[in-house]
Amino acid sequence: RSADYTMVIKTETCFYSELKIYPGHGMRFVRKDGKLLVFLNQKVRSLHFQGIKSQKLTWSQQWRRINKKVKVDNVQKKRRNKTGKVYKAIAGLSIEDIRQRRNIDPAVRKQQRESA
Repeated sequence: RSADYTMVIKTETCFYSELKIYPGHGMRFVRKDGKLLVFLNQKVRSLHFQGIKSQKLTWSQQWRRINKKVKVDNVQKKRRNKTGKVYKAIAGLSIEDIRQRRNIDPAVRKQQRESA
């Protein structure tokens, strides 16, 4: 009966190594700008404050992602339908008049321009 249920544990991700932090573990640090940084352990915290990039450490998720050791889910943008152009009546001209004027042959339009 107990196999039917799985216990949900709220985990956080480490700011530096991107590994899971389980309850009761980790260290929190608040930067001067107010951003909360959560570190997995003292080792990770120390490396961060030494200015060592996590990209250079082979055990960090960032290094694994850069060196294609872990599969990255490509998030593609949703395709949106292009909206058609909407024609509205202008004061003194109806929509039908505007459509007729748009569909006039360029040669005919040039002739009308010269005669005016």
